[in-house]
Amino acid sequence: METIQVEKITHNDEKRLSLRFGFNPPLIKAIKDIPNSRWSQSLKAWHLPDTTESKVELSKLTCKGLTLRWADKIEVNPSTTTLTSNQFDSNQKKEKEGLKRDSIKDFRKSNESNNQYKSEIDKFERYLTQRRYSPNTIAIYTEGLKLFLNYTAKPVADITNKDLEEFSHDFVIKNCYSLSFQNQVINAVKLFFRSIYSCKFDIDAVERPRREHKLPNVLSKEEVKQILSTPKNLKHRAMLSLIYACGLRRSELLNLKPNDVDSKRGLLIVRLSKGNKDRIVPLSEKTILMLREYYKSYRPTEWLFVGLYCSPFFCPSNSHSVGL
Repeated sequence: METIQVEKITHNDEKRLSLRFGFNPPLIKAIKDIPNSRWSQSLKAWHLPDTTESKVELSKLTCKGLTLRWADKIEVNPSTTTLTSNQFDSNQKKEKEGLKRDSIKDFRKSNESNNQYKSEIDKFERYLTQRRYSPNTIAIYTEGLKLFLNYTAKPVADITNKDLEEFSHDFVIKNCYSLSFQNQVINAVKLFFRSIYSCKFDIDAVERPRREHKLPNVLSKEEVKQILSTPKNLKHRAMLSLIYACGLRRSELLNLKPNDVDSKRGLLIVRLSKGNKDRIVPLSEKTILMLREYYKSYRPTEWLFVGLYCSPFFCPSNSHSVGL
């Protein structure tokens, strides 16, 4: 697999991205097709403008089996450090997700002044709210619908299945967005036209992308032990242990209350989980002992895990610092 070393540089007083890779005529041709790409004899490298557009174009190359290695994101000292394949894949994934966020952000920004669909979006949001969809689902569906409608730039009554096909091909696939993102937009569009707006759109004719069947990345016992033993803070260690032992989602962990732990029967009650359903999961004796130790130290009252100022541990920066 060809790897392109990407580095942010300043060349002739311009912010550029230098590209270094082995001799590869097809790749050179692809680089030449990117707007404002140039070859530098002094750098002995191709370089592009350091812009979101260039990064999006580079991200498209990953769809062709190429790998981008960002020098400013992955700093490795060959004499002292070896980057494992998992770490490299993780960094690649983060970089790719960053490019996706940038391109979606730019697309949203370019349509901020477009309020022609505001009433439809508001109706859709009210519908989802009164149907008691979760706040996260409401946000995802309304944002997905907004992206699609702004992309078509048509009156809602004139939108057809062909517009959704073009959106999937020219926006989703072209920018290498995930299958789940594509499905979320399709879900939102179908629900909107089924429940809010009737027009030429044929809901039943919409075809979904084929599902991916990926093998799970299973951690070894040693890796799990290392993860759970890394946090020095008792609260953080208890949170990670509970997630692992009970198979909890992050939101489920953060919604727990002290009364949800039934230590006598060795059970944990998970309330209003995905789909507004409760469930009961078993607790091991080791997990119960850790929770008791945590309870004695922190004495939680309303929420099982609270932040610095005794508020629910909902802040994304808090949960990310724990590794959730």
